[in-house]
Amino acid sequence: MKPADEIATLRLLLAIHCAGRHGGRDDLCRECQELFDYAAARVGQCPHQPHKPTCRACVIHCFDAAHRERIRAAMRYAGPRMFLRHPWRALRHLLGR
Repeated sequence: MKPADEIATLRLLLAIHCAGRHGGRDDLCRECQELFDYAAARVGQCPHQPHKPTCRACVIHCFDAAHRERIRAAMRYAGPRMFLRHPWRALRHLLGR
């Protein structure tokens, strides 16, 4: 998956998470925006480009432990909901394309 596509998917995941957990409507709350900015910067600088594996399968952890746990929590909440709201994007993400 291209970095731009992965960042766009991350934005959608965090939007679902923020809406469900923090009541965000059109935009991310401050906490979710900070997490998105951090994650987008890290994904954009991944040394495995252009054949980046999923973060779970990667041998290098670009995120610090606190941010990694926050991303995992957001993915646990939003991941299943992605199939309802953005099924093609979710499927592409799972297939790594």
